[in-house]
Amino acid sequence: MEERDDYKFLKLSDAVSCLNQRVNLVGVVLELGLPKKSKGTDFFISLKIADESYSDPGISVNFFAESVEKLPVVASPGDIILLSHVVMKTHEREVYAFFNKKFSSFALYEGISSGDFSPYQVSARFRTRELDKKFIADLRKWLTGFQLNTDPNDFQFLREIKEGQRLSLILKILHIHEVAEKEWVIYVWDGTDAPSKKIQTKMTDEMDNPLPLQLEKGPLPRDVLCTFPSVGSVLMVVLGEGNKNLGLGFLKTGMWLNFLNIICEVHAGLWRGVLMPFTKLRYVPKEYRYVLGCQRCYEERLSEKWGRMPWSCFPSPSTVTAPVIMKSVHP
Repeated sequence: MEERDDYKFLKLSDAVSCLNQRVNLVGVVLELGLPKKSKGTDFFISLKIADESYSDPGISVNFFAESVEKLPVVASPGDIILLSHVVMKTHEREVYAFFNKKFSSFALYEGISSGDFSPYQVSARFRTRELDKKFIADLRKWLTGFQLNTDPNDFQFLREIKEGQRLSLILKILHIHEVAEKEWVIYVWDGTDAPSKKIQTKMTDEMDNPLPLQLEKGPLPRDVLCTFPSVGSVLMVVLGEGNKNLGLGFLKTGMWLNFLNIICEVHAGLWRGVLMPFTKLRYVPKEYRYVLGCQRCYEERLSEKWGRMPWSCFPSPSTVTAPVIMKSVHP
């Protein structure tokens, strides 16, 4: 513990024993939910933070605020948050930190990829101090060697998705598109091919109301499509009804994320992912063995004779052109 003028920063392993006390914490944001309306008039978001003393499972921090703008807007999972005067509580034997909007405060800093010690978001009551730099530098150093303590069998590939089930997918963000004000579409990929789906339709229906070749209102620009991998399905992800009007501007192209409790569905004959109110986004290091395996599989498929063919075509490629179920971009 490091002492400051009027308070101390606690290690997370020490904080879990300080029930009903105000404490000050600093940690890496490993997981974040999507902001949503509470049962009252406030907005709510939950983050899970960790440090070297308590990386598994980490501690949840629950925030309430009068507006979405006053909630912490994490630029990227893996960023660092400093918390002042949060209250340690417990619910169903799980210890968590409660951010009280009347006296708690926070500051957000960029994570491992930055050398900047200036916060990119601070709440009204937070005071930055010179000693903050040491906490942030120490966490960035720890994060360089951090690995998720999870079993790869806990995750599914896109080739294993099933309609209507809650899934845990590790995916790379290829593109983020705001199709209208606060209406976002995310394009994600893991190098595998989503399952093909049988489409039951009548020829007369197709003549009057043909199934779309894409779910978007308009096609993506060619320069964007050319950046997509030439192997593997590209899944379009949208916000569910409970999350409408909430932005996804914090997501960044090229980052890998664990989409926990995402729902996949077939819409107009095409697969799409849906972010539900219970969906959470988890930090995934680029050096995580699961990510490296996806990239290695992609490179191996590129080098094989039939590597660019969807796996559903094997053991031998079909000579008949089949309907496109998932959007894949080929050179």
